[in-house]
Amino acid sequence: MSDLVRLAHGSGSVLTHRLISDVFLKHLRDSELARLNDSALLDLPAQACQGGRLAFTTDSFVITPLEFPGGDIGKLAVCGTVNDLAAGGAQPLWLSAAWVLEEGLPMALLDRLVASMASAAAEAGVRIVTGDTKVVPRGQADGAYCSTAGIGVVPAGRQVGPERICEGDAVLVNGPLGDHGMAVMLQRQGINMASDLRSDCAPLSGLVESLFNAGVEVHCLRDATRGGMAGVLVELAEASGCGIEIQESAVPVRKEVAAAAEMLGLDPLFVANEGKMVALVAQKDAERALQAWRGSPLGEEAAIVGRVVGAHPRHVVQRTTLGTGRFIQMPAGELLPRIC
Repeated sequence: MSDLVRLAHGSGSVLTHRLISDVFLKHLRDSELARLNDSALLDLPAQACQGGRLAFTTDSFVITPLEFPGGDIGKLAVCGTVNDLAAGGAQPLWLSAAWVLEEGLPMALLDRLVASMASAAAEAGVRIVTGDTKVVPRGQADGAYCSTAGIGVVPAGRQVGPERICEGDAVLVNGPLGDHGMAVMLQRQGINMASDLRSDCAPLSGLVESLFNAGVEVHCLRDATRGGMAGVLVELAEASGCGIEIQESAVPVRKEVAAAAEMLGLDPLFVANEGKMVALVAQKDAERALQAWRGSPLGEEAAIVGRVVGAHPRHVVQRTTLGTGRFIQMPAGELLPRIC
């Protein structure tokens, strides 16, 4: 194997086969993937055959740098796709992964990225069953891009979505906001703030299942990635026709994140996360949901941050520590350089 990815690695030659076997199959050890067929043949789970539904999602991942504190593009691709399925109430099952590699990418770096992808898939309990690789000339791919698709099953009777949001619902988040976006931005800019700030990148399907297992009446779930928690709530207020209020004092944000965001002129509420789920649940189950999440390592700092109200329909209002209110609105343009 070459020390660097070469254009010939994408030509279908012996080098292509070595790349697949010596890097991808070495880490992604799945019996269906190892068959190297043009498509994966998968048996539907029993839940889908007993009134359940299939959930299907797709995403592409572009990030600089490819490795950052707490994660990398391989882990990001798995977690992002798994979390999108979980936000639909689905139990993730299978993923595909297509990599676009830039000529000159160090092979050792690619090996680490694929190993990280495999580790994240194992943690999430999903199988990577099919994939693809392409190689493009230097300067055309920022090192590497990764596109994924995911399939999961929604158990019979499980319904979540903006149409189920109603007045009185509690708004929860499973932990501090903005860790991912700030960790990536500081790494990219070479800023050292003498802190151990790391991305929150993590698969959240188990965390979501804990709500259903606890008997919580879950109305809506959203993965707070691009646009952060504020972006998610604005979208949900508009889609549901309801008003949403959040309490500034209840929103968890680490001090180092707040400091970094202030230095860069950003609002932590709009900074991207990769391990944060926003849940809107029936008010009667708010405390039960909070306890279910706090029983998980990924939800130890979960908080109830707001509620759905009848006032100011289709808008989000933040109640400040001074007792005033401010409308939360989507930024008119680019909030910050892409970090996911």
